[in-house]
Amino acid sequence: VISSDLLLRAYASGIFPMGGKSDEIVWFSPDMRGVIPLDTFHVPHGLRRTLKRQESDIKINTAFSQVLAACADRWETWITPTIHESYVALHEAGYAHSVEVFQEGELVGGLYGVALGAAFFGESMFHRVTDASKVALYHLVKQLHAREFQLLDTQWVTPHLAQFGAIEIPREEYLARLSRALGETRSFL
Repeated sequence: VISSDLLLRAYASGIFPMGGKSDEIVWFSPDMRGVIPLDTFHVPHGLRRTLKRQESDIKINTAFSQVLAACADRWETWITPTIHESYVALHEAGYAHSVEVFQEGELVGGLYGVALGAAFFGESMFHRVTDASKVALYHLVKQLHAREFQLLDTQWVTPHLAQFGAIEIPREEYLARLSRALGETRSFL
C-alpha cells in the first residue's frame, strides 16, 4: 500500500501514481498536463438534455470503494489492488472523494479523485448507462465552484475530456497553478 503521506506529497509535487503490470507502481509527471479550466467548463448539448431529464440521484462519498472497483472493471486497468487499497485509505483520511450517480438505487456512474488545497486531481470515471460519467463530472465541477476550488487536474487530455474544455498546459505552468492552489485552504464538502 502507498502511504497517504507519500501520495499527498506526490500530488503536491505534480506527480501521480498508476498501477502497472504485476501490481507495481509507476509514477508520472507529464510534460504536458491536462486540466479543465473551471471558469470555462463546457456542458455539451447532449449532456444538457440528460441533465434536464433529472433521472439520477447524485451523491458524494457514499460508495467510494465501489466507484474505484467500477473504474477498474475494464479490459485493461491501472487501478490495481495496491492502488485501490491506497486510495481507500486516502479517502478514509479525508482527501480522496467520489461523486456517484445512482438510478433507481443502482450505482450507474461516477468518478473519484483527490482534493488538496484548492486543487482537485481527477483520477478515473466510469459509466454503466449513457452519460452517467458526464453527469458525475458536471456535478464535480458544480461542487468545485461552490467550494471555490482553483484547479481541476485531469492528468492527460482525452477526446472525452476535450468536449468539456480540457486543455494541455506545460508542466512549468501546471506547477505554478498547482502552487497557487495549494496555498489556499478549501474543503471539498
